[in-house]
Amino acid sequence: MMSTVRTEDVEAVRILMLDRPPANAMEETLLTDLQHALADAKSDPRVRAIVLTGSGSFFSAGFDFRAPRRDETRAAAFYQLYRDAHVALLSFPKPTVAWVQGHAIAGGLVLALACDYRLGVLGSYQVGLNEVAVGAAYPRAALEIVRLRLPHARAAELMLGAALYPCSHAVRLGVVDELLPPDTARQTILRRAGRLGAYPAEAYAHTKQALIAPALLAILAETEEEARATRAVWQSPEGRAARHRQRERLVSR
Repeated sequence: MMSTVRTEDVEAVRILMLDRPPANAMEETLLTDLQHALADAKSDPRVRAIVLTGSGSFFSAGFDFRAPRRDETRAAAFYQLYRDAHVALLSFPKPTVAWVQGHAIAGGLVLALACDYRLGVLGSYQVGLNEVAVGAAYPRAALEIVRLRLPHARAAELMLGAALYPCSHAVRLGVVDELLPPDTARQTILRRAGRLGAYPAEAYAHTKQALIAPALLAILAETEEEARATRAVWQSPEGRAARHRQRERLVSR
């Protein structure tokens, strides 16, 4: 079975490309493949930095609303898998750069925010955190990643406003550090990732761990009761109806 995360090594930089058409949406297979790809890159001494990106017109659309409905046991397992994959990316000891060149929506944008740096490409795609609009609660891991990366005002605008923005707003919102021209983006991103990877590895990892420690502790401190309460929000009639409408829109495309 082919992996939903393709890899390419360019000197000391490993590109991890989400490749689950049409929208690189997250479900069990993609999150498991991402965990494996991160573990391989972490243990490979030749890899000094990683670049995370998506294939096609999406970075990632977030959770896959087309996936079959999960019972409570499967929902709990998926919630844990989501947490573990995001902890692995957030705490990855080597430099991580998100290459956002397509739609980064909801959990897809959270995945980009879990990287140390985020570089966008000028284009016609959208970014945003629209979970509230579709009746979805934020997993603790997602919430703490957003809190870590964004000031409160921008986090509130994105999370409570639940709008999707053209990528031209991405720098103002703080979700990418810079927007690059398409013709030079790959070269620029690989060069910058390589520069970060050339720093002494122990110093980078130690400093990164200190910076993310409060968020990581908050994620790992989540109790099963708290996780169950978050999952319960997804089961509300209003939330189910909102996602049903979203699924209908996706099917009609």
